Amino acid sequence: MIFFKDLISVITANSVDPDTIFANNEMSLRDIEIYGFDYDYTLAFYSSHLHTLIFNIARDILVTNHRYPEGLRKYEYIPSFAVRGLHYDVQKALLMKIDAFHYIQLGTVYRGLHPVPDEEVIAMYEGCHVPLEIMSDFYGKSSHGHTMKQFMDIFSLPEMTLLSCVNDFFMRHNIDYEPVHLYKDVKVSSIRDVHVKGIMYRAKYICYGEQSHAVLKKLSAQGKKMFLITNSPFDFVDRGMNFIVGKDWRDLFDVVIVQADKPSFFNDRRKPFRRVTDKGVLLWDRIHRLEKGQIYKQGNLYEFLRLTGWRGSKVLYFGDHIYSDLADLTLKHGWRTGAIIPELRKEIKIMNTPEYVHMMTWLQSLTGLIEQMQVHRDPTSRAVVEEWIKEREAMKPHTKDIFNAQFGSLFRTYHNPTYFSRRLSRFADIYMASISCLLNYDFQHTFFPRRTPLQHEASYWPEHGSAGLGQNAEAE
Repeated sequence: MIFFKDLISVITANSVDPDTIFANNEMSLRDIEIYGFDYDYTLAFYSSHLHTLIFNIARDILVTNHRYPEGLRKYEYIPSFAVRGLHYDVQKALLMKIDAFHYIQLGTVYRGLHPVPDEEVIAMYEGCHVPLEIMSDFYGKSSHGHTMKQFMDIFSLPEMTLLSCVNDFFMRHNIDYEPVHLYKDVKVSSIRDVHVKGIMYRAKYICYGEQSHAVLKKLSAQGKKMFLITNSPFDFVDRGMNFIVGKDWRDLFDVVIVQADKPSFFNDRRKPFRRVTDKGVLLWDRIHRLEKGQIYKQGNLYEFLRLTGWRGSKVLYFGDHIYSDLADLTLKHGWRTGAIIPELRKEIKIMNTPEYVHMMTWLQSLTGLIEQMQVHRDPTSRAVVEEWIKEREAMKPHTKDIFNAQFGSLFRTYHNPTYFSRRLSRFADIYMASISCLLNYDFQHTFFPRRTPLQHEASYWPEHGSAGLGQNAEAE
């Protein structure tokens, strides 16, 4: 029999390397001939000041352009408030985390900057389940009757915080307001102005490349084709890549496409490519081929495929946005996909701490004891099981708070995978904290997902280190 402390020792000895590439689907780098990249939070990462900048500009646009109360200017960006993958109920003005089965994680529902009591949440939703018809649409948007919006973009962290701050201000001052108008003003007006009108791109702030240059050089040395498809404008990308790689960065890419308007780029056949000069001048000539060293704007994937011939599973594309970057490519076009999840490194480091290992080992042990002992109906056994259940319930908030005090882990609710995890496991063949993780593998490497037993299968094999999202660990 393995004692509790022995079990902890075994788990601690098998801690996870944060620089591992994790597989949801078996994939060999031997088969990959062409590598594609998004830019923001894939090749380039930004200083913490960027989200503060986005928040401040969007907040001031609300006040100046949309006549929101001057008191909103007192609110500052809260870096530790939100996590990616949350849902926002547009009509109820509630921010929350939802699991892979559409159940709300109680304790993670916020109105403004304050949690909503579990009883109130259950009353509003007649339980904890969110019906499919009001969930966000395929791309996480609240459209066509869907009242939920899912925030999947790293850039959406300041947006979630701004929505929560404005809601908080209105509630504190007992101001009657329409939540739908607030959402549209924040999303469509202020946040759009920051991104689409280029206010953010005109600002100067430090970006870093997470060894992106070394990765690109390694791929180039192996004779791999490379391309860049980003929604960002050329001058912004050019400044960042000059900093990360150098002035000759365009020599590494066979095709560079800016302002692509993903995910529309992957579906809309109507938009042609347009060549852009180094000065940002748009040229009017018809594009018959995509040339190395040139910069192209907009276009569409169908024309890209026709002009390059880069089709199917020999192409691997990396991006940070599960929907806009990866979903259509894997579902419609058969490309292999890699998700860049910067939050992964921090979460793995937390999971490797003795505090977390001890807490989760005991929680798993309690769950096993409850499962085995619940069949006994004598008073003594039932009393013991009830105490275990209470202890297990009392431990749950700690498994959340260790990652984020409001919403917990990006990947798990108290037990189930999050809705974010579900989409990640479906749309990404592999996922990692940074593109630099590729430096740890050669080009003959095959990534295998962990074969975790299904619920009806016996566990005949030991677990190993590199895993996808199918693991059954009862983590936050």
